[in-house]
Amino acid sequence: MAGIWRDFVAAVFTAFRRRDDQAIAEERRRAVERLAKETIREARRPTDPPE
Repeated sequence: MAGIWRDFVAAVFTAFRRRDDQAIAEERRRAVERLAKETIREARRPTDPPE
């Protein structure tokens, strides 16, 4: 009987942990997208003409 509860608790813990890992991965993806957009925006910004 204890084995069943141990397996249940392990499954619940794993489910929450996976969801946290997915949230972290999603946040990293959004950060990379923001960095890419900022880099593109800076590259498209007109440069000052030489004097």
